[in-house]
Amino acid sequence: MIHAIINPISGAGADPGAAARRAHTIEAAAVRRRARVAIHFTERQGHARELAAAALRDAASGVIVWGGDGTFNETASALVGSGIPIGLVPAGSGNGLAGALGVPREPARAVDTAFDGRPWTIDAGRIAGRYFFNIAGIGFDARVAALFNQRAAGSRGGWPYIVIGVREGCRYCASEYRITLEGQTRSHRALLIAFANGREYGLGARIAPGARLDDGLLDVLIAEDRGVIARFWNARHLARGTPHLARMVMTTRTTHAVVEADGDMEFHVDGEPGTASQRIDVEVLPGALAIRIPGP
Repeated sequence: MIHAIINPISGAGADPGAAARRAHTIEAAAVRRRARVAIHFTERQGHARELAAAALRDAASGVIVWGGDGTFNETASALVGSGIPIGLVPAGSGNGLAGALGVPREPARAVDTAFDGRPWTIDAGRIAGRYFFNIAGIGFDARVAALFNQRAAGSRGGWPYIVIGVREGCRYCASEYRITLEGQTRSHRALLIAFANGREYGLGARIAPGARLDDGLLDVLIAEDRGVIARFWNARHLARGTPHLARMVMTTRTTHAVVEADGDMEFHVDGEPGTASQRIDVEVLPGALAIRIPGP
């Protein structure tokens, strides 16, 4: 039995028929393949994880996620280490992980990949005890993620994300951090600290163009704060996929990191916000998740 977990509002705006169409598309694909499928709709934050845990208990042969990076994160977090393959039908605001995986954005093609795609295993990251599969961050990007997630369902999308980013770029106050990488500790007044398993946040913003999902490493980017004008000037490198060319930006790769500060730290996992106090541990879990991607 394949379990399909559908976020009925992710990327749907005010369309009341989106949930039914998504379910019909998956059911029709299952009928063509003579496969059995159980359809589930998410009803609240955290529900996708509960549904995925139920699929694991039911010994599901596969799971299909129709939603954004947050819905995928919840689902995959319950399936780490299970070997149950996940297929992704992207419907979020940024769809950064779908871009890294090469999953089609057109729903019907993505559903075909979710059923028939090539099996692959990717790494997972873990930050402050929470899994991530694309990108986790501390600082500015976490603040943007927190404010974006406060918006009502149906009022998100790419443009509001950009507006929030520009506004916070003008007023965000950087913090002092102590960052330990490969046994060496250095102090940074950082605008953001990103740990990338995938290449991009979404919307083409490539924070780590050289990152690979299956190399057992996290790409690390530390952007020192240089003032408001420099923030926007350096932001152009995201669009170009050349963040390493920005001044006062450090890039490296690691399997483990520790980030410390004197107070609370905002962080995010695949765009979902969180807060930790004084210390955050980050690590990579190689080959932790089975997934389906395009290919024979």
